[in-house]
Amino acid sequence: MTLFDRVFGGNDYNYNRTVAAIDAAIATYGESESVAFPDTAYSLPCYYGITGNKISTLGEMKAAMDVIKGMMTRNPRLQDAFDSGVASALCAEFLEALKYLHGAQPYAEPEMGFLTDAFVRNLGVPLVTGDIPGVAVIIGGAEDPAETVELAKSYQAQGMLVTVTGEGIRHLADAGMKTGEGVRVCPLGYEMQSVIHVVSVAVRAALIFGNVTPGDYKTLYKYTMDRVRAFVNAYKPLSDEIVSYGAGAICLGFPVISNETENMFRVPKSLIQQLDTTKWNATSLEARDIKLKITKIDIPVSYATAFEGEIIRRGDMQVEVDGSRVDCFELVATKDASEVEDHKITVIGPEIDEIPVGSKISLSYTVEVAGKAMQTDFESVMERKFHAYLNCIEGVMHTGQRDMIRIRISKADFEAGFKFRHLGEVLYAKIKSEFEAVVDKCQVTIVVDAEQNKALRAAANEVFSKRDDRLKSMTDESVPVYYTCIMCQAFSPSHVCIVTPERLGLCGAVSWLDAKATKELDPEGPCQIVPKERCVDEALGRYDDVDEAIQKYSHGALERVTLYSLFEDPMTSCGCFECICGVEPCSMGVVITSREHAGMTPLGMSFSDMASMTGGGVQTPGFMGHGKQFIFSKKFIAAEGGPGRIVWMPKDLKDQVRERLDATALELYGVENFTDMIADETVCTEDPEELLAYLSEVGHPVLGMEPFDM
Repeated sequence: MTLFDRVFGGNDYNYNRTVAAIDAAIATYGESESVAFPDTAYSLPCYYGITGNKISTLGEMKAAMDVIKGMMTRNPRLQDAFDSGVASALCAEFLEALKYLHGAQPYAEPEMGFLTDAFVRNLGVPLVTGDIPGVAVIIGGAEDPAETVELAKSYQAQGMLVTVTGEGIRHLADAGMKTGEGVRVCPLGYEMQSVIHVVSVAVRAALIFGNVTPGDYKTLYKYTMDRVRAFVNAYKPLSDEIVSYGAGAICLGFPVISNETENMFRVPKSLIQQLDTTKWNATSLEARDIKLKITKIDIPVSYATAFEGEIIRRGDMQVEVDGSRVDCFELVATKDASEVEDHKITVIGPEIDEIPVGSKISLSYTVEVAGKAMQTDFESVMERKFHAYLNCIEGVMHTGQRDMIRIRISKADFEAGFKFRHLGEVLYAKIKSEFEAVVDKCQVTIVVDAEQNKALRAAANEVFSKRDDRLKSMTDESVPVYYTCIMCQAFSPSHVCIVTPERLGLCGAVSWLDAKATKELDPEGPCQIVPKERCVDEALGRYDDVDEAIQKYSHGALERVTLYSLFEDPMTSCGCFECICGVEPCSMGVVITSREHAGMTPLGMSFSDMASMTGGGVQTPGFMGHGKQFIFSKKFIAAEGGPGRIVWMPKDLKDQVRERLDATALELYGVENFTDMIADETVCTEDPEELLAYLSEVGHPVLGMEPFDM
């Protein structure tokens, strides 16, 4: 039996059982029964991306099997065999979709099953920045379960997104390894066909970020090969079913590394036989040309971006720092070089092993930096990085900023020998590596003493207040330049953000000061200066300088962008935006929803539905991706009347922006408690008439505004 026989045999097996499963479902529910995965605007994602046709009912799925049948060529040529493997992948997607019929929830922990659009979008920024350098797909498990666990942990420690299918899931669970989105180790399902859920992530990345046209499969395959750095590790023995899936993965550009010897042969860069499974990590990175950013930090636990979303439960914590209850803060202070001793880590007060388990403690850390190119404006930029720096420590959870931080250190870390000084080691290492262009010397002082921290916190708050006063005075009019940000072009080739003091990057991660610092740190990098000398229309925020920058950095894909309009040449979106807004025609207002909100909006669309209409670097008048902080900016859709147009937001989002939005509305419109006038899901979800009735009841200012000139 040849490799071709195995691929074609796997195709036949998958096709026949899919047809039988669809027929059985139709016999039970009928051809008109809806079929879809949860929380996605792409139905069904792989079939839609490859063929351009959506599947919404069992009848449509049945008819689509003829299309899949036509893809199952039997030409004994290598590329044809790989191409035909895509048919098996689509069969797997159909089989998985059938599990969700009639609102079923087929997966329970540790299995995750389908990965939602929100999951894909959350990967956007870390994939672009290289914090997630690649995607490891582990199929099956090693003969020694410990080996499977070690492989998964090795990828996790490198920051990879790790997905696992089959027996490997059991190996990880038996070893007590944490899994889930929070630690970027995703057990898809015990059945091998569940591997399609990671393929679906790659396909949707092309549609969401790359603006690939559904049905343009050649461009789709090129995108997944060039921009989604995924690879497959498949443990023997491999069934024909798995071999056919592997062929489909290779077609998408994902090399397969296996220790299978039965009827397999090597295909350079595509099908790699590596019998020594301890070398799979190195072999995979080489095959996918993945270069890792390595920062060696002297701490007793792992350090990787994969731990950034880890949750430490109360019962698992050794100690907790809680700024809402005790005096705590984090601060960066610029000093003269003579005042800083490089790599000096000082802990004042008891160490963690001197504190009773479960204690809430007062703790602060001050990072003092010195450098010829250092600017005080960079202090707040560095502080915002602390959240990510500390969350990347395995077993440490950090939330908040300034004097409202919260840190939990796990019992497992304590048992591994983790101390407070190790927080200082992480802060030192990351500041010196990421800000090496401006920081020559760095020292960290950690204070674990309630009395001292009371006075220190008061002094720190004076610093924060001075910064706030400076930031409040920074408007789009008060600065001489804006900045580009093209970090997301790794996934969205034509998207360009124009970052201003009052409009941060739509991902929510890049402020004007961040962009300024990035330009200083990397003069040829993603953030470049945009002059603002030739204003064409102040109300729209149109500048000839901005248009020239947009044309240059979008490589000619865009000609014009306005900064303050929702309708006239709005800024493009890459796909990883925090929020998206869209026009609600009944009220002539604007609906905003966030990535975290999975429910419907009065537009009759969810976040995923709205987001599918924009993104990928295209301009969509009437819809716009943006950051959360832009909501309370006086420049938010200023050309159409400003934030007073906002008529609906999810309740959680309202609570996040309430204080700042109320202040903006009071200044602009003289309206108090404006956020209470904005409807949310407790008022209405899909009915625009209910929305309009509520707006009338509360006297929302949008009702007195001129209709949109659409």
